[in-house]
Amino acid sequence: MTKSNNRRPVYLTAVGLLVLSLGAVFVVRSFGSESSADGFLGGSSCDEPTQIQLTTTPEIQPLLESAAKSLAGKKNGPCLQFTISAAPSAKVAKDVSEGSDNRPDLWVPDSTLWVAQADDGDTIPTVAVPSLASSPLVLVGRSENFADVSSWLGAFSKTQPALLDPLSQSPGALALLAVQSERAKTSTTTNQVAKVVVPLAQRLGSMPKPFTDVNGLFGRAAQAGSPVIVPASEQSFVKYQEEHPDAELKASVPKTGTLVLDYPVVVTATSNNDAISEAGKALAAELSEAGPSQARDEAGFRDYLVGPLGEGRGAGDIEQLAKPNAAAVGKVLGDWSRLSLSTHSLAVIDVSGSMAEKVGSKTRMQLTIEAASSGLGLFPPDAELGLWTFSTKIGDLGADFRQLVPIGKLDAAQRKRMTDALRVQKAIPNGGTGLYDTAIAAVKAVRQNYDSSAVNTVLLFTDGKNDDPGSLSLPEAVRTLKGLRDPAQPVRIIALGMGPDADANELRQLAAATGGQSYLAKNPSDLQQVFIDALQNR
Repeated sequence: MTKSNNRRPVYLTAVGLLVLSLGAVFVVRSFGSESSADGFLGGSSCDEPTQIQLTTTPEIQPLLESAAKSLAGKKNGPCLQFTISAAPSAKVAKDVSEGSDNRPDLWVPDSTLWVAQADDGDTIPTVAVPSLASSPLVLVGRSENFADVSSWLGAFSKTQPALLDPLSQSPGALALLAVQSERAKTSTTTNQVAKVVVPLAQRLGSMPKPFTDVNGLFGRAAQAGSPVIVPASEQSFVKYQEEHPDAELKASVPKTGTLVLDYPVVVTATSNNDAISEAGKALAAELSEAGPSQARDEAGFRDYLVGPLGEGRGAGDIEQLAKPNAAAVGKVLGDWSRLSLSTHSLAVIDVSGSMAEKVGSKTRMQLTIEAASSGLGLFPPDAELGLWTFSTKIGDLGADFRQLVPIGKLDAAQRKRMTDALRVQKAIPNGGTGLYDTAIAAVKAVRQNYDSSAVNTVLLFTDGKNDDPGSLSLPEAVRTLKGLRDPAQPVRIIALGMGPDADANELRQLAAATGGQSYLAKNPSDLQQVFIDALQNR
């Protein structure tokens, strides 16, 4: 386990009181139920104290140390020896799940959501105490950024959310879970959520390093004119306010409610579980007494009932959202892992004659270009995209496809090249749809410059079905695409069919041959939403 500067081990037994400061080691001993002649060095009542290795999330470590000292000072206290150290909750969950030697006996993560992530397949962690303390998730930002606090999704859609890494930081994960949990109270659809979460994942996933420093994010949010809002624990906000009284920040909770960091005591020992559990309960009971309770409030933590902090600090009374179960946590984190991956894609757009047909006041071609141009906004600058068009016999040596923009980083220049190229496209009169040959060539082109750190795809837009007499048959095209599959370098076709002439079966077979998916928009005007769906399920 990587050591933290916050690690301050505390050793305590219930037999005599002795404080020794030895570098990073801090030892506390106390009297047991019976004192003996050797006094401070231990009595017959506690010759063999139960050894407890306890790892906690760093912010609550000082409170646990104080509670441990208080427990040690009780004459009739339990015969225990704790070693308390601090480590991020996600790190401990990983250590436990992988059977690391760093596995503690007791664990206090900042949120129950990590408990299911700590299952090693053999010994399932159990919760001895559901909550030592609590801290609701709040939104932190400048006052002008809270025009819409009707919901988490509403707040996210009108600002620039800066999420702590959801895969390693509880506030980031809980923010995504809050968006899902609040749907029980709203009429929000999956598509509406995707419109916000997909570009957010792409933007944050494109950064060289995810956000892990909440105080750094608070600093960004406090800058004049900043559109940044930060989902964070109320406790971290309260402490930041104390240290930065001039920061023009406020904490708000959406009207739908919020989720809470709950600081459970979790038994992660592989043996002697009953004794370990009782030790955790004794420590929790000590923390709930008057003195430690006041210290907890001063440190910015609420009690386990989530009552407001004293002196009007924090967000006041809150409403809680339904707590997500382990399956919901797993799905949200899994989805984020996939969505936040970078993109290496080739967009291939049909320019056959049928694209000139009108839908209302615009042609299918115009609507497709609008949807594709808008779709570029979903991708961050480090995504890699290129652009082809296809019909029949429009490329070099009579190929059915033509390269307009080679695959490259989607910086400002690349984005402009693609937008300019899209803007001038028109349907080719009497042009056929060379779908099969184009699909095969596009997969080969993406494979040629494969990016192992990204999701490699072909985004295939078409309004019809293959009508190139000289091409392969559908079974032959499917066999060819299957033959190109390489599990080590997957390139998937995401087929986006539009209009009544798109052949759903044909697109499904082509996409499935590569491990991809197909989508149909009954109307080209629905294409933008279909495009978002495709990115969400890539």
